[in-house]
Amino acid sequence: MNLTNEQTILGLDVGERRIGVAISDASARIAAPLTTIAAHPPERAIAQIARLVAERGVTRVVVGLPLTMRGEHGPQAVAVQRFADALAAALTCSVEMFDERLTSVAAEQMLRNLGLKPAKIKEQIDQVAASIILQDYLDAKAQREQRRGDS
Repeated sequence: MNLTNEQTILGLDVGERRIGVAISDASARIAAPLTTIAAHPPERAIAQIARLVAERGVTRVVVGLPLTMRGEHGPQAVAVQRFADALAAALTCSVEMFDERLTSVAAEQMLRNLGLKPAKIKEQIDQVAASIILQDYLDAKAQREQRRGDS
């Protein structure tokens, strides 16, 4: 176990065709886009994620949960939950779900604001969305820890 309190966290934006992957720094404060992998077949996607977890010393995986705007589980959220359950069964580290509403929209807007062409946006949107999911998770975790420290 890490005695230095280092914890690298992987963030996933699971889509029907692609899975965006982001990674945190060792102090789990900053998220960065890492890669995009094919979602099918799911067994291969899970094997690739497991390899990244092992290679990068990942201690936790955060999977974006695409709830509806009303906070409900629609068909996509059910599919992502099923994938996350299969992933959790294949990994030794914990797998957590985190609300990811509107992250793909935010990622696309961010890439457009950078002046990227549509083909480049399509190429990078999934991993940028994953980094937004992971950064939101890291920020929420830091806020919870700060509130605990203030009490």
